[in-house]
Amino acid sequence: MHTDTGILGVTTVILAGLLLGMMMLRLRQPPVLGYILAGVVLGPSGLGLVEDREGVALLAELGVLMLLFIIGAELDLRRFLVSWKVALGTLAVQVGVGLIMGFGLMALLGWSVSLAVLAGFAFALSSTAVVIKMLEQTDDLRTPTGRIAVGVLIAQDIAVVPMMLILAVISDGVMSVSGAVTVLGSIGFMAGLFWLLTHRGIHIPIPERFTAHTDLGPLIGLAACFGAATVSGVIGLSPAYGAFLAGVVIGSSTLRHGVIRRAQPVQAVLLMVFFLSIGLLVDLAFLWDNLLLVLTLLLLVTVIKAVVNIGALRLMGQPWPQAVQVGVVLAQIGEFSFLLATLSVERGILDESGARMMVAVTVLSLAFSPVWLIVATRIDAVARKQIPTLHETLDVAFGPEIAVTVRLKIRSVKRWRVWNWRRKKKNAQAAGASYGSSDPHA
Repeated sequence: MHTDTGILGVTTVILAGLLLGMMMLRLRQPPVLGYILAGVVLGPSGLGLVEDREGVALLAELGVLMLLFIIGAELDLRRFLVSWKVALGTLAVQVGVGLIMGFGLMALLGWSVSLAVLAGFAFALSSTAVVIKMLEQTDDLRTPTGRIAVGVLIAQDIAVVPMMLILAVISDGVMSVSGAVTVLGSIGFMAGLFWLLTHRGIHIPIPERFTAHTDLGPLIGLAACFGAATVSGVIGLSPAYGAFLAGVVIGSSTLRHGVIRRAQPVQAVLLMVFFLSIGLLVDLAFLWDNLLLVLTLLLLVTVIKAVVNIGALRLMGQPWPQAVQVGVVLAQIGEFSFLLATLSVERGILDESGARMMVAVTVLSLAFSPVWLIVATRIDAVARKQIPTLHETLDVAFGPEIAVTVRLKIRSVKRWRVWNWRRKKKNAQAAGASYGSSDPHA
């Protein structure tokens, strides 16, 4: 019986994404981590079962467009405007510090202007999928802390589109006058559209029964998303710009609930392919060869970003407990950094080695986000008890883990002593000499 290898490949991808996504959910982690892991397992660094990288890349690009479309459709502009000062102020500090760090590295390492800008943008972005999952697990999604975190995430998601436009026009290292006009005009058009939608609204002449239809509803969403993306691309802007604005328009109309409900299953499948494509880019050999550098960058970025987030929120007038919790939960690098990296490789801003490094650091940042949240939250909770020294603070915060580690170390030492004593005794007996029966545990 003839087996269609194409169908077999699709089936393998779906099953791997499903099983590893379920496994991560059982571990109380975001399923997107399972999708990335599926890409690592199936990709060149793993079993090598996925060979059609171009087909996966096309579906991943469609997944990004659908993600931006759904983000725009779910964006509640009026609710966002309630906390827009805190959200945009925090984003401004994040981007500003990121760019300062990027241009500092440019001076030290001889980077190009566009690479420095890329580093600053990537530093500022956090992961919407991972943060929402962590807030759900801690029951903070509906609290003031959760609302501020979501507001900052929305501001970051909105900023992704201008970031892509800026990177596209400065790919030669300098922003031309026409490029600056394009970026400013795009941002101005977006701001004007937001104002129009919040003050006057918009009517789309499509009956709601069509969007509620099982077959037509998803097609309306796909047509709006990809049609706007195509128009945006044809006029020289990013397709993501058009997809996002189409979502914002749909989300502010009477079609909102029907289109979102029908389009989300399609978006979920394409988004799985997007994260799986990220896993395909992970080079385990490169990661192992550069493990120390990757871990160092991961630690520096995580700690610095948490400090910057906390400082920005304090500048926006947020109390310390809320600033610390939100700052820590936003300390990872977001999934849109992959999109910026892909665009940068296409534009010649980033070489393949730099792209592999960026992917490795970002994937580990997403994976270790829940662990970092636990660590930082414990230290902050204990620090509020005004314990005088850092040693005592760490002892109270991580006493159980330290005790377990010490016990495991003692057991390992004892086992090594027993093994070493038996080895020496066996060698001595083989040589015909006597060996003492001293207690190896002494």
